[in-house]
Parts: sequence; structure tokens; C-alpha cells
Amino acid sequence: MSEPVLKTTALCRSFTQGDVTIHVLNGIDLAIQPGEIVALLGPSGSGKSTLLQAVGLLEGGFEGSIRINGVEAASLNTDARTDLRRDALGFVYQFHHLLPDFDARENVILPQMIHGATREAANARADALLATLGLGNRLDHRPSKLSGGEQQRVAVARALANRPPLILADEPTGNLDEKTADTVLAELLRLVRDEGSAALIATHNERLAAKMDRVVRLHEGLLA
Repeated sequence: MSEPVLKTTALCRSFTQGDVTIHVLNGIDLAIQPGEIVALLGPSGSGKSTLLQAVGLLEGGFEGSIRINGVEAASLNTDARTDLRRDALGFVYQFHHLLPDFDARENVILPQMIHGATREAANARADALLATLGLGNRLDHRPSKLSGGEQQRVAVARALANRPPLILADEPTGNLDEKTADTVLAELLRLVRDEGSAALIATHNERLAAKMDRVVRLHEGLLA
């Protein structure tokens, strides 16, 4: 078996408020294989976002090991962690966080050019991804001119633009109505599989989680 694209060992995170210490993650052991789509299930406040922030290298203060694509993140300096996050990870959030002054195509082009792609290659990749997601006729529309589902599709295309080995999604359909959520999730799963990426997708929705390859549950700071 190949090395996991993501492996955490004894991952812990605590917060101190006054004289009280709150233990959110109490020793998380998790391995995700290349191409595997895993649902992270748990109620609001269970620590799903905290876990995604940890493995997404978005903030410090964590104890334990995080290995991404075989690289131990704890051993990296700030610049190297930024490079690893840029090269290995794609993010989809509950709110799309698109750049409002850029159209759909430009929102997908920009991360590619930051990654070193030429404008021509980035443009072709953006058009192909957005067309696959049914947005071929919306390429030049800014986010304010797109529906909620269309905005989230652009966010999905942006996350996959650089072909990252791992996608991290935090309640990616939580801001959508049920019908649109089902459609966007189906497109996300299809595109992740087509691209050969792995994914860790946080949700509190049992029905949506059942559509993924495997479900892990976060309870009292541990995974089951």
C-alpha cells in the first residue's frame, strides 16, 4: 500500500480561557490514502473545523504529528509550511470566499499563477474545470452575479485548480438548500475522483456523509 497522503498521530489541541483549559482534540490518529474520500462527521462544536485547521497548516498551537504527502509538517519553518500548503492542499469552505472583483474564470486562474502556471495554461485549466461543473456560460460573471450553488462550484474549481493531492472541505454545502447541496456535493465528489485527489470533508449531515468512501466520527476529541 502506498504512503497515506495525510497521516496524523496523537494530534492534540487545547485552548485556555482564564483558568479553564478546553481540550478540543485529544490525540487524533487518522490516515487517508491517495484517492480516498473521507467524511468527518460530528455535531457543531465537536472540533471538526479545528481538526481541518490543523491538517490544513492554517494555525499553530498543535501537538503531535501531521504528515502530508510524506512530509512531516512539524519540522518545517513558516515558509516551508506555506509551500507545502500551496503545493499539496486545496480548500473548500462553507462560504465560498471568492474574490468579489474577479470573475469566475479569474478566481480559478489566480491560484494557478501564484503556483507558477503561465496565463495561457491557467486559463485553459480554469475553463475546463468550470465547464465540467456546468459553468461554461458563466466564466465572465463576478460572484455577485452567480447563485449560491454557482459560487460554490467556482470555489470547488479553485480548490482543484493546482491538482492538489488532498482536498480539505469544511461544511462545503452547509450554506445551501438541500437540493443545491446534493448537486454541489455530487459534483465535488465526482471531480475529486476524476482528478485522482483524496479528500477530507467535514459535515454534520449523515445523509451526505454516506455518499463518501469512509466515515470517521469526532466525539469528545477522538475519532471513531
